[in-house]
Amino acid sequence: MLDVTVIEDPEAAAVSLDPIRSRLLAELAAGPASAAMLAGKVGLPRQKVNYHLKALERHGLVELAGERRKGNVTERLMRATAASYVISPLALASVQPDPDRFRDQLSARWLLALGARLVRDVGTLITGAATAHKRLATYALDGEVRFASPADRAAFIQELTAGVGALIRKYDAPDAAGGRDHRIVVAVHPTVAPQAPDPRADEDRAVEPEDGESRPPQPPPAELTD
Repeated sequence: MLDVTVIEDPEAAAVSLDPIRSRLLAELAAGPASAAMLAGKVGLPRQKVNYHLKALERHGLVELAGERRKGNVTERLMRATAASYVISPLALASVQPDPDRFRDQLSARWLLALGARLVRDVGTLITGAATAHKRLATYALDGEVRFASPADRAAFIQELTAGVGALIRKYDAPDAAGGRDHRIVVAVHPTVAPQAPDPRADEDRAVEPEDGESRPPQPPPAELTD
């Protein structure tokens, strides 16, 4: 089983996004199981589960892990082909983001477009490397930093830009006959904070209305706007 795989085919993407099939993929990523074993976990008849498994198998999202006899029946044990899946922008080829359309280093949406292209390109490279039975040479750096002030963040970005630019100028060899082009993507964005529980939910559970009393409806949380 692969750690992660990229879904490029639109039909495979649609199959994986079905709630029931997504649940089956999650169950099969934990270990092989038959349709009968999965039926009780997802609350569907075995025949229905079999139908969904065949759709997943048809698109290479699950595969046969083995067979076993159970009475007069031979059960097929299926497993997920990967522990997790990422849908490539190629699955929506006509509307996939194009970072060259609008270049703005301070735009969060341009950063998102770069990330989408990264998923698309690396997914394509992984598929090609697997077909050729070759190892794909990549490198990634992930870390966190807390800036004391917006000024420090701006200074960091300036130094980072200058440093990476200097390295590119030092090692770039556009005329090298045997060279190979590589893409460099550097991103800086705020860390996403864990979702904090709503304290009002605890208050609602702690104070039960008395018989005959009705509690006024709670206002919904304010929506975040872009």
